[in-house]
Formats: sequence, C-alpha cells, structure tokens
Amino acid sequence: MKKVITPEYQSLIGQIGELLINGRNQAAKVVNTILVQTYWQIGRHIVEFEQGGKDKSEYGSELLDRISKDLTLSFGKGFSRSNLFQIRQFYIKFQKIQTLSGQLAINENLSHKLSWSHYIEILKAENELEIGFYSKQCEKENWSVRELKRQMKSMLFHRLALSKDKEGVLELSQKGVEVQKAEDIIKDPFVLEFLNIPQQSQYLESELEEKLIKNLQSFLLELGKGFAFIGRQYKISIGSRHFFVDLVFYHRILKCFVLIDLKRGEIDHQDIGQMNLYLNYFKKEENTEGDNEPIGIVLGAYKDHVLIEYATENISNQLFVSKYQLYLPEKEKLEAELNKILEINNEE
Repeated sequence: MKKVITPEYQSLIGQIGELLINGRNQAAKVVNTILVQTYWQIGRHIVEFEQGGKDKSEYGSELLDRISKDLTLSFGKGFSRSNLFQIRQFYIKFQKIQTLSGQLAINENLSHKLSWSHYIEILKAENELEIGFYSKQCEKENWSVRELKRQMKSMLFHRLALSKDKEGVLELSQKGVEVQKAEDIIKDPFVLEFLNIPQQSQYLESELEEKLIKNLQSFLLELGKGFAFIGRQYKISIGSRHFFVDLVFYHRILKCFVLIDLKRGEIDHQDIGQMNLYLNYFKKEENTEGDNEPIGIVLGAYKDHVLIEYATENISNQLFVSKYQLYLPEKEKLEAELNKILEINNEE
C-alpha cells in the first residue's frame, strides 16, 4: 500500500533539510577559520625560526625544502614548497596579532568570512595598501574567489585610489569603500571586459546595453555594493513626448535612483543636458518619501574634459560623466599614476 505524503510530512522534511544545510555551512566556516589561523601560526613559526640565528646558516635558502619533505612524510599532502612559501608570506603580510586568553595568538585582521583560497589571491597584490583594501572589500561585499580575481585583475584599488589624495588612499586601504555620497560609487573608467567585445569592434549602443543586461551579475559587481536593478529603456513621458533611460538602478545604501545613459563614442554636451532632464523628472515624478535625489551617470567610450567641465558647470543635480573600457587597464600606467599622487603628497 502506497503511503500518502502529507503536507505536514513535507514540512518536516523541509525543516530537517534546512537545519542540515545550515549546520554544514556553519561547520565549514568553523573549519575554514581554524585552517586560516593554523596556517598563520605555521608561518609565524617558520619566520621566527629563520630569524633565530644559529640554525639559520645551517638551513639557509633550503629551509622550506627541508620542512616540506619532513611535513609531507608525517602529515601527507598539502605541504609542498610553494604552499609553505604562501603560508610564510601570509604571516609576513598579516603580522599584527591579538592574544586571546587561553587561545592561540591570532591576527586581528583575519576574517572568518575569507577562505584560504581568498587569502592566496590577495597575497598576489604587490603592496600593503592593495592587500589591505582587497581584504576589507572582499569581506564587506562577500566576494567569491572568482569575483575577487576579477576585481584584482581590473585594478579596482588603483581605479578608486586615483581619485583621492594620500590620506584618502590610506583610508581606502584600511577601510575599503565607504559609500556615503554619490561620488563614492563613481569609477573612471568602468571596466567592462566581461562583455568580450573586441576593442576595435563596431557596435551599437543598443547592443552594448543588451550585453550588459545579459551579463548583469558581472555588471553589478563592477558597479559595486548596494545596486538593485530596476529596468532598461525606462520610459519617461513629458507632455506628448517620450524618452527612455538606458538603465535604471536603485542604490539601497544611498537610498536613491541611479540612472545610466550609455554612449558608444564620445560624450557630447547634449548627452549631459538630456541626463539633467531625466534627473529633474525623477526628482518630481518618481521619488517617493524617503528617497534622496537621484544620481545620473553618462557612460561613454571617450570624453573631452574641458567640454565636460563647461557642460556640467552650474548643474545642481548629481550628474557624473565617466568612461568605460572594453579591456583591462594597463597595470603599469595605473601604478605610475598612483605613485605620483603618493609622491606629491609626501613632498608636501
């Protein structure tokens, strides 16, 4: 006789399943935290042994090779020379510690949200400012390892830092992005390499928009934390005329609409005037109680800085003009520009 599955029984199975999933997730987090802290401790012991003096000359540069062989014999895989080098670097880059009563000394900067795989990627950064930024930002935005790789490859830290002074760069590396005003969500350039459009390819604005929608998850990652997608070709009716905003988002942190207009080529003063019209409309017709003034971003492949300066002068709305790139920025060029900012501030 076939047993009847009642709604109550299905509910029971669902509740048990939810408990099991939550339990496994919690267990994985605990295991990850212990693993990260253990690797940090191993790195500390290696570095302190190296700095000890007497045995340093005996082992020299072959120390990691010797440790690798002995640990592999005793504990199996996972202790190759390259892994031990990463563990050693992990301690060196995250050396500040906080001693907890009755527990191991752990690094106060280590996050239980970041896996060992996250830290391996972060350690590829070339200076402490980048390492600090990606550690904080990765934790804030809950990036997967894949997302972290993409943000580092797109030189996110450098793109954000170039709009700041030395103090701003240091704060960025210590706290990550603190979204408190409209300027905090602007990047120049925005990098859209995930669209896979060749640099010299001919394409229409509608095609660019279509590709952004198809890759919305990647586009939201590039935009940053707090964006919620509202719609595309958002219709605005003024009298008998109709206008269409390419992309409309809502920013839950700033509590405002964000309008994006896409331009395939160079941004013109008429594009800025049109965005200003959109912003005025949204303020009067779309905003509801609790909404702040909308933000407008005109996003194009090129911009004339002098023309943009004249076109945006005396505009009271939060209107920004930024470039997009269909390819990854040049690392050396961004590093050189950032170093200039830091050097100039040092001279002052």
